[in-house]
Amino acid sequence: MANRPVHFIWLLDCSYSMQGEKIGQLNYAIREAVPEMRSVAHDNPAAQLLLRTLTFSTEARWHHKDPVPVDDFTWQDVQVDGMTNLGEALEMVSRELQTPPMPQRALKPVLALVSDGVPTDDWKSGLRALDATPWGKKAVRVAIAIGADADRSVLQEFLGNPELQPLDANSPKQLAAAIRWASTAAVKAASQPVASPTDTTVKQPPYAPPQLDDDDDDVW
Repeated sequence: MANRPVHFIWLLDCSYSMQGEKIGQLNYAIREAVPEMRSVAHDNPAAQLLLRTLTFSTEARWHHKDPVPVDDFTWQDVQVDGMTNLGEALEMVSRELQTPPMPQRALKPVLALVSDGVPTDDWKSGLRALDATPWGKKAVRVAIAIGADADRSVLQEFLGNPELQPLDANSPKQLAAAIRWASTAAVKAASQPVASPTDTTVKQPPYAPPQLDDDDDDVW
């Protein structure tokens, strides 16, 4: 049976507010999550999991530009640099979710947004561009809010579903758990139904974030 691609895109806040322990823990958590993503992919032979990473700071840029099969994916640490231009990042992702380059038929893409702050550019314009694409509209979206300064209202609008909430990561332990959940649960949700970009009637499956332990002494 021919498999179909699941495009998983990390959108990572790499502004200066992430410097120090936050960016270090984010790199560690994603690196540790990759083997679990492989395991999930192997359990879904009808799906081909492809990974990319987009970072945003003073500018948005592809950290892994070309889709990489999860079996070949090696995490390369991201670095902090400047502001929080989320809108530019969403615009860039929206261009990748046009058809082409996306195929007519595929499994839903996964967009995983991680941020600890407030956007410094026109993020609503970027979100409109993303929502205007068929695959962007159908994407399984997850959002992780790092620390108390993260703008949860922005992350909530990104999710685009009042039944879903951003997952709060207020400590290194919670961030690791949140990344692990986003890496696996969202892929499972995206791998189930087969969809076409013109079919806008399929509702997103439930993939509610878990309750995370808050017994970590190191709180952001």
